[in-house]
Amino acid sequence: MTIHRLVSGDYQHLDAMLDLFAEAFDDPESYSSARPTPDYRQALLARTDVVALVALAGENVVGALVAYELPKFEQERSEFYIYDLAVAEKWRRCGVATTMIDDLKSIAKTNGGWVIYVQADYGDEPAVALYTKLGTREDVMHFDLSLD
Repeated sequence: MTIHRLVSGDYQHLDAMLDLFAEAFDDPESYSSARPTPDYRQALLARTDVVALVALAGENVVGALVAYELPKFEQERSEFYIYDLAVAEKWRRCGVATTMIDDLKSIAKTNGGWVIYVQADYGDEPAVALYTKLGTREDVMHFDLSLD
């Protein structure tokens, strides 16, 4: 297994990543129904503050992670937020997620990051177990604010 960071023009891996998210999260509406245009994809993958990683077994995407760098105002440092992380079912519990997070840690350190944070849903015990093993749990509330 190798970890690959998506770069401009990496559309095949991007599509495979979105397919994996759609399946793993059982959410084809969000991940498959309105894929971004080539111009949007190009611009997104060119950004240095967006980290998209795929775990490859040969040419097959078996894991994917998307994180965003958030520059801070109080100090010259950044936080990295893991927004999506999924591993193909037959590759779970094989170290894929941990390996992708380790790669993200290296990227974050290089870019002045001081912490990586991630949310887990209540009831998603595999995710809670993984993140508990790797970090410190904080119980917080999350709010979605409508744009209406």
